[in-house]
Amino acid sequence: MPSKQLIKKTVLSAALATSTALAVVAAGPLSAGAQESAPLDPAALDPAQAEAVRELVRDYLIENPDVIVEALQIYEQRQQAAEAERRQAALVAQRGALNEDPSSPVLGNPEGDVTVVEFFDYRCPYCKSIATAMRELVAEDPNVRLVMKEFPILSQESVDAARAALAAERQGLYEEFHFALMERGGSMSEPEVMAVAESVGLDLERLRADMQAPEIEEALRRNYAVGDAVGITGTPAMVIGNTVVPGMVSIDRLRELVAQARAEAS
Repeated sequence: MPSKQLIKKTVLSAALATSTALAVVAAGPLSAGAQESAPLDPAALDPAQAEAVRELVRDYLIENPDVIVEALQIYEQRQQAAEAERRQAALVAQRGALNEDPSSPVLGNPEGDVTVVEFFDYRCPYCKSIATAMRELVAEDPNVRLVMKEFPILSQESVDAARAALAAERQGLYEEFHFALMERGGSMSEPEVMAVAESVGLDLERLRADMQAPEIEEALRRNYAVGDAVGITGTPAMVIGNTVVPGMVSIDRLRELVAQARAEAS
């Protein structure tokens, strides 16, 4: 019969091929005539041999359950590595959509040497919290180019506020309107959004008309598509250089990421 060392090697190898280690063990038996160096083709076993090996593997796993844990940990690591590779490939493929979509407002230096892409929702409290840091970043670093990706995912109010912000860009007041919205707490009802718009000097009649423009609807669809492609699942989230940054980060961490992206590009 195969040695315990060979059984462990085979069980690990099989379990890594699937997220359900036990199912793999049942489907991947060893050959009783195998050499100690490698498992043989399961097709070489007759039913009685296959059942005997299954029982041996089952007994081994009952005695050594850490084998399954080890296998699943390695499987998870491989899955994470594969996902990281997929994201990097997606960042390369989506670079133009991330950085150069003309419908995405740009704050800071339009010719800056580091592009930060921010995905946000006006009803997201964490987005509101990070807004001060984003404003500080572009104020202190004259070479940061901040691309704003309206990514309304929390409610219809989020969508309406995003439409209003993109419409405000047509009047040259996007930045003022954006940060004024971020400074507000609570809901983003239509009267509240319009009150903010009026406070920053927007023409409300024109704003309401522009909010219905098909180009704004298409801009939001592109933002959803590019966010999905690079793995954005919530807000806030950023893409800085070759790094996807989910969740809130401090101003110090933002500075580090910008410096890293600048170094990688040089």
